[in-house]
Amino acid sequence: MANVSVFNMQGAEVGTIELNDAVFGADVNEHLLHNAVVQQLANNRQGTQKAKTRSEVSGGGKKPWRQKGTGHARQGSTRAPQWTGGGIVFAPVPRDYSFKLNKKEKRAAVRGALTDRVQQNKVIVLDELTLADYKTKDFVNILNNLKVTGKTLVVLADKDDRVIRSAGNIPAVKTTLTSQINVYDLMNAQTVILTKDAVAKLEEVYA
Repeated sequence: MANVSVFNMQGAEVGTIELNDAVFGADVNEHLLHNAVVQQLANNRQGTQKAKTRSEVSGGGKKPWRQKGTGHARQGSTRAPQWTGGGIVFAPVPRDYSFKLNKKEKRAAVRGALTDRVQQNKVIVLDELTLADYKTKDFVNILNNLKVTGKTLVVLADKDDRVIRSAGNIPAVKTTLTSQINVYDLMNAQTVILTKDAVAKLEEVYA
């Protein structure tokens, strides 16, 4: 089992914590991580693009000129694709881009992502994370104390409005709960901050 230092909000090391290998020492399957990331991004796509085919464009009911004798090519409608204002030949239509991963794959992917972050020394464990008020400045001070820069994912065991709203104004910081953790956020973060309670919950759910 890996031992990781535990810090307080002032940035001082206050102890160590032993991480469960079943969660933080699992196999890192890159193909599975890739599938999990692609699935999340695909499921977030709205797929609302739409253009009209010749049957959906209004007008064009009358033949623009007679079939023969005009010197022009024969035309049946002014809403055919070659006309300005005509329909699109293979028009895009709304579609669902989402696809499914089974539960075992999802859980294995999360374990792999957590393991990768630990192996890359990108995990910081806090003994606690609490704020007395809704102040972004206080949260920035905590990040500075921990010498954290760049994209940061903060994982909480339970919802804490003060922490979530104080971090909400910092573009590079995202907060989430252990129940909502996902592979994309883990792999996209340069630093993952976990509270001790969050570590315990993750080990309880994913072990």
